[in-house]
Formats: sequence, C-alpha cells, structure tokens
Amino acid sequence: IYLKRFFNLTEEKGQTRRRREISEVSRKLSEMQRFFGLHITGTLDADTMTMMKKPRCGVPDTNIASFSTFGKNLKWEKNSLTYRIENYTPDMSVSEVDDSIEKALQVWAKVTPLRFTRIYSGTADIMISFSRQAHGDFYPFDGPDGTLAHAFAPGPNIGGDAHFDDDESFTFRSNTGYVLFLVAAHEFGHSLGLSHSVDPGALMYPVYSYNNPDTFVLPRDDVNGIQSLYGPNPDKPEPPTTPDACDSTLVLDAVATLRGEMLFFKDNIFWRSYPQSNTPQQTLITNFWPEAPTNIDAAYESQQSGRVLLFKGIVWAFSDNDLVRGYPKPISSFGLPKRLKKIDAALYDVESAKTLFFVGSSYYSYDEAKKTMDQGFPKRVDQTFSGLTSKVTAALQYRGFTYIYSGPYMFEYSLRTGRLFRVLRNNYFLRCTNF
Repeated sequence: IYLKRFFNLTEEKGQTRRRREISEVSRKLSEMQRFFGLHITGTLDADTMTMMKKPRCGVPDTNIASFSTFGKNLKWEKNSLTYRIENYTPDMSVSEVDDSIEKALQVWAKVTPLRFTRIYSGTADIMISFSRQAHGDFYPFDGPDGTLAHAFAPGPNIGGDAHFDDDESFTFRSNTGYVLFLVAAHEFGHSLGLSHSVDPGALMYPVYSYNNPDTFVLPRDDVNGIQSLYGPNPDKPEPPTTPDACDSTLVLDAVATLRGEMLFFKDNIFWRSYPQSNTPQQTLITNFWPEAPTNIDAAYESQQSGRVLLFKGIVWAFSDNDLVRGYPKPISSFGLPKRLKKIDAALYDVESAKTLFFVGSSYYSYDEAKKTMDQGFPKRVDQTFSGLTSKVTAALQYRGFTYIYSGPYMFEYSLRTGRLFRVLRNNYFLRCTNF
C-alpha cells in the first residue's frame, strides 16, 4: 500500500504477473530507500519498515532530488494569493488555527514576492479544510497517524487546496501531537508548486518531524526551491543552510560509531557512513532518535551495553531508537565533577574498554565495566596526544586508530604509543567527492 500510494507501484495482470510484481516491488523498494537515504537492499528490511511507519504528508515522492517542483514547473502566475479556512479542527481553538495557518503562509512570503490575503466567503486560491477518511477528492485519509494531510499543485478548481486529516491530534505548540503550523507550512509548499525533497533537514521532506514553531527558520533547500519558481524577496535576510559535508571548514559537533557504522553529528542532522556504501546518508537526529537533543556536545557507543550516548550538558542513552529508562541523567552520574557543566568530546577505547571524556585541555578516563572513574585523572590532553594543544571538538576510534578532531582538522593517533601519524580535514571519512 505504501509503495502504491507514494512511489507509483502498479499491479499487472496475466501469467507473468507474479514474477513481474516481485521484481517491480523490489525496484520500488530500492527507489524508496534511495529517496530516504536508507541502505539500498530492494528488500523490506527493518529500517525500511520503520520509515514506512512514520507520520508523513500524503503527496507522493516522485522526484529523487534535493528540492523539486511539480512537472512543468507548475506555479501561480500571480504574486497576490487568497486563502480561506473552510472549517476548524476541534483539537485547537479558532484563534490557534487562524494563527497557525497565517504563520505557515508567512514562512513562504518571507523569502518570495508572494503575499497572502484571507477571505471569508467564496472560492479562494488556497481552500483549507479538515476532513476524515473519504472527503471527495479520490485521496481518502487513513485514520490516526500515517498520512497527516495533502495539498494540490497550483491550478484551477482543487489546485492549491490543502486538506488536513481530522483524525490526527493537531496542536498549537506542544510536541505531543502534530504541530499544525509545521504540517500546514509543508502542505502550502505543495500549494505553491514544490514537490518533496530528499534533504532530511528540509521542510519539504515528506516525513513529519517536530521543530519549535517559535524559532523555525525555512531551511536553504526549501528557499532554493520556492525561489526557483517565484524569485527572492529582496527585503528579507536569507535563512541558514543545512550543513554541507563537503564544506572544508566544517566543524563537527560529535562523532561516534554504531554497529560498524560511523556517525557524524552537526546541528540537527547526522551523517551515517556504512563501510559498504560510498555515499554517507544524511538523517535528522530526531527522525532516528525522537527524544534526542540537537546541537550535541559529544557522543559515543558503549560496546559494553550496546547503547549510544549523546551529551548536551546532560546525557541521553539510546538502545536502538529508544531512550533508555532513567535517562537523561546528569554527567556527574559517571563520576565526573559536579562543577563540570559539559564535556567537549567522548571516545570509547576498544582495547582497554575505557571511555575518555575530553574537557578543555584535560581528559578523564571512565571504566565501562566497573562503572567508575579511573584514579589519577584528569590528565592533560597533550600528555597522551603529542602536539595536540587546541581544543578537542570530537573523537572517534576506527580500525585501531584514534582520531581526535579539533576545529576543521582531524589528528590520527595510535592511542597505545601516542604517536601522531597524519593530520586530515575532518570530513575525510565523509567521502566527500568535492574535496
């Protein structure tokens, strides 16, 4: 059903139907996996199933690209558009719905010449309604979760209209339901001519993820998309970009391993680098760990417990995608001094089963088996890592070497001897072809 709805899987009839169907399903699964940056297997594996279960927009994922537009660059041939709210969800007050819709349209007005005027009767360019199940447009809703809403490309009649599934729990600001502002801003992207993007940091990525409405800024990928149709708004500043793995000045927030993969964290996203793949896959942190923080300080995988630990002042522990019970905890739970407000980096050493916590120009050693801090610490970083005098920003151990990140550079050491082998750019493992 998912592949039929979002990736145009068709059924065939006839004697060779079964064999062709299996081949077509595999092809469409590969297409979906490529779109979402998953490992391309052509089979219904666990990661693919997890992605299929995520709440999302009901518009199909037809283009495997960054921002994309509907065929023939469908757009409005005018910059002044009208909208009308036909009815309301009982989940929110009338004023909360009005405010959410207005702010969602302003997301696009801020970066284009488009201007939106509300009307209260008659037919508007963008008609907005809340409905359940079948609602007269041949695209029935599916009950709670699943498809949250859908919208139609610019055009006459139903073109530009946005429909919201009233079986969902819509909210004004809380992350316990689906924030109407976020869902509406995505759908209005479709109303204005944008299709889905493969950039997980983009508003037009098809899967819903929570973002604080009060601090929301339209990501660069979406700005590029909408401005390709309507041009820029010269009076407004440009929003920030999604982190670029090929930026030679990139300073990573943290690095870690996860069951043989390498994870590279920056702002609200991370890249997953598989040994068998040439291209790292970019994912929103909260799509992978819904309860995780963003803009983290440090991360590491405890091979004693099989957990990934993320630090941002305090520490979160995750088993697979789930937050471990009892977390988050203060970092003093490791035995670190209570006066410490944060750590800069963490590194698990396979040989000694010790975890090193870097703080300023010093580091601490934690015994994972005994769950205690080692005596004689903190030590100066340059006592162990010769020549390293700048601040440690991330750390990783890979294939017997220890990599200490400092700003845009990465230092390759032998932890046993302390010998420095190479100094590399810190996107070395991101397999960046542009560098």
